[in-house]
Amino acid sequence: MKALYIASTGMSAQERNVEVISNNIANMRTTGFKKQRAEFEDLLYQQLTRAGSSTSDTGTMVPAGLEIGSGVRTVSTPRVMSQGGVNSTERELDVAVRGEGFFMVQMPDGRTAYTRDGSFERSAEGEIVTSTGYAIDPGITIPGTASSIAIAPDGMVSAYLDNESTPTQMGQLQLARFVNKSGLESLGDNLFLETAASGPAQVGTPNADGIGNLMQGYLEMSNVNSVTEIADLIAAQRAYEMNARVISGADEMMQATSQLR
Repeated sequence: MKALYIASTGMSAQERNVEVISNNIANMRTTGFKKQRAEFEDLLYQQLTRAGSSTSDTGTMVPAGLEIGSGVRTVSTPRVMSQGGVNSTERELDVAVRGEGFFMVQMPDGRTAYTRDGSFERSAEGEIVTSTGYAIDPGITIPGTASSIAIAPDGMVSAYLDNESTPTQMGQLQLARFVNKSGLESLGDNLFLETAASGPAQVGTPNADGIGNLMQGYLEMSNVNSVTEIADLIAAQRAYEMNARVISGADEMMQATSQLR
């Protein structure tokens, strides 16, 4: 009976949906995290009667066809790239992006990754790095004698060196944006990679050309809404239960049929 297999695709799709929702909830407190949502599409149809088929020699035709679907499948899990809330941290090297841009990160293998997580640190050499130790791109090194580090909305990093009365510019933070942000590949460690679907990175200076500006002493929080996720979880559970009931009902029908034989 086809109903068994159709309902099983529904259970599989809702299981994947719950996995996506659980990952969103698990990352509610992850800096710069962008939630995902599961998207579905129906499968192939068996056309028993095609719409528009002739029903007589006088030209009458079927106004609507007879089609039996094959179920559902999860087609994608795009990220929702909306702006997350911004919280004050009072740390000099915490930087939030307000806008579309991503920080650029130099990976050990030479690739460039992208992140919204601006919780930066200083390495033993004074280089600005991510919380996992990857250097930002372009690299900026702040000497150990520097004090009162300032990061302007346009990304200019400056600090007071030794006993100087005026700040010295250390370097310029830059941001990258993409035509299709949902096409970025998730790498883990709050990092994304460019793909053919995302389009090439468009690098620019913060606070210009709509790429976004920077806020020193702040971090962007996750854009996960706990109430929405719980509601989606309940809906997914109900859909899973309904598909399970269809399988149970189809099984009972098959048993009844076999007994008649």
